[in-house]
Amino acid sequence: MEYRRLGAEELLPPTVLCAISFGTQRPARAVAAEYPGLAVHLDLPALLGAGTTELWHTDGRVTSGCDGIVHFASGGSFLAGKVEIDERAAGGLVGAAEAAYAAISRFTAHGTHPHLLRMYNYFSNINGGSGDAERYKRFCAGRAAGFAQLAAASWPAATAIGRQDDSGVLQVYWLAGSEPGRAIENPRQVSAFHYPRQYGPSPPNFSRAMLLSGGLLISGTASVLGHASHHADDLPAQLDEILRNLASVRQASGGAITQSGRGTLFKVYLRDAAAAGLVTRYLRAQLPAQASVIVLGADVCRRELLVEIDAAHFG
Repeated sequence: MEYRRLGAEELLPPTVLCAISFGTQRPARAVAAEYPGLAVHLDLPALLGAGTTELWHTDGRVTSGCDGIVHFASGGSFLAGKVEIDERAAGGLVGAAEAAYAAISRFTAHGTHPHLLRMYNYFSNINGGSGDAERYKRFCAGRAAGFAQLAAASWPAATAIGRQDDSGVLQVYWLAGSEPGRAIENPRQVSAFHYPRQYGPSPPNFSRAMLLSGGLLISGTASVLGHASHHADDLPAQLDEILRNLASVRQASGGAITQSGRGTLFKVYLRDAAAAGLVTRYLRAQLPAQASVIVLGADVCRRELLVEIDAAHFG
């Protein structure tokens, strides 16, 4: 995986499995028309790294196709897929999440890449509602119902983020492999799938990270210790806690990835766009210069959390 600024006439390498763009405006260049891989666009303002495209490379010739609502591209050892569902057509967010994950489960169980490695989920108004009706909890309930059809040895790594729009479209995209990864948990945190009932009727079904040959894909990571949020409304303290959690996950991977550096990608989701300057200065001071960073305007799954970071490390 890499972040790259693409020139207006630049052709993508034939190894690109998936190209992900960001911003409130879709890119002028029609990425999907230029290569056989998968194209995803997220309506998340780029506060740092405007014009950057995230590219996933694979180790074989890329071909693409469609299976019902699943759009996919595969090549060699890996497959990228996406599902986008309008909540209104599915009877709400629970129905959309269940339909998306049921389709993903069926497709994966019968496909050539049967191991889900990394999932990304984006939808509007993630903090809307209260109690069990909160939209993130409703999403988790739908995801659990859809996942019930998949006999998985371990949950994939995952991110679930709120877009700051009102489109009502659930976007899910993912990476799957022909070989399994190894799920990694963070010793500083309760595993999300073991969260207590206060976090909803269905706990979040994801692992903290997934270790692949030569790489570590870390789930969306926030200022959480045990299962509780820490440093409510204190952005610098939350960033400090997140970096400690990311370091803990790297250590738990068995030393495969010891530190951030070249080959490291950080995707930062920031609730308040006005704080982008503070976050940028903080990250430049704390992270190695070789690491690649983008900051996106987005909401986090708990109201008191101001920022979340996911990461990918490659040897």
